[in-house]
Amino acid sequence: MGKRVVIALGGNAILRPNQEATFENQLKNVEISTDSISNVKKAGHQVIITHGNGPQVGNILRQNEEAKDVVPQLPLDALSAQSQGFIGYMMEQSLKNALTEKEISGNVITLLTETEVDANDTAFNNPTKPIGVFYTEEEAKQLEQEKGWNMAEDAGRGYRRVVASPQPQKIHGVSSIKALLENDTVVISTGGGGIPVVADEKGLLKGIEAVIDKDLSGLRLAEQVDADVFMILTDVSNVYLNYGKPDQKKLETVTLDEANQYVTEGHFAAGSMGPKMEAAIAFAAQGKEAIICSLENAVDALAGTSGTRIVAK
Repeated sequence: MGKRVVIALGGNAILRPNQEATFENQLKNVEISTDSISNVKKAGHQVIITHGNGPQVGNILRQNEEAKDVVPQLPLDALSAQSQGFIGYMMEQSLKNALTEKEISGNVITLLTETEVDANDTAFNNPTKPIGVFYTEEEAKQLEQEKGWNMAEDAGRGYRRVVASPQPQKIHGVSSIKALLENDTVVISTGGGGIPVVADEKGLLKGIEAVIDKDLSGLRLAEQVDADVFMILTDVSNVYLNYGKPDQKKLETVTLDEANQYVTEGHFAAGSMGPKMEAAIAFAAQGKEAIICSLENAVDALAGTSGTRIVAK
């Protein structure tokens, strides 16, 4: 019997490192990615896809800044929505074509998704997530005064705007996602971590400028849709200890106790595998299965013959 699977796509599924960010390049990458995902659907599983948007929203931010004297600038939450829309368009079209070519039943739909965060999240007191283009120190000081932006030096390359990265509290539209899944539909949702919004005391929503970690939003989505499996796809086949060193060790089935020990020992970098392991551990702690694997091994990983599986015990 098929499983309900939330698939979190890594950034390389849309744009590879040092690759020119043309629409054609991104569409080609998405077509390769969705071809593999179509095989998960073919294997009889219900599929929800979420994805990153870092390079894409960064480029939209640059367009926003470069054209500010001609076109009024938009807030970050609106730009997040833009990236969700065009990435979702590429994914929806490519996956529909893959299903058609392979004669696999089902439809595909993209949902523009809001992710609710807490306006009192401490992350808003200490913005740390760099976004957008680089500025000189003089330009950065001017932007701090004119726009109230928080600016920070980034790895010796100049100054960038930094924004909050609050914890995702609630993914909106989950009841619709569940209904679509039951109607043989693959759902693309919560792209880029979701459009960040906050709710007032009446429950009324308003956009807020922030960037939500896509793996943590994927975790929240998997929890809310009652997924059986939370699968994080990366550009490596497995999670490794001592990655890139002569004594690197491939992890296959890992218990929660083992996974937490490896995290404590500092095996996973904060900017790469760290957030993925954090999200996978949190999902497995609920007695369910989390998988980290490569795109091409997704079907085998669901069958238990590939990838790294984090299980309760």
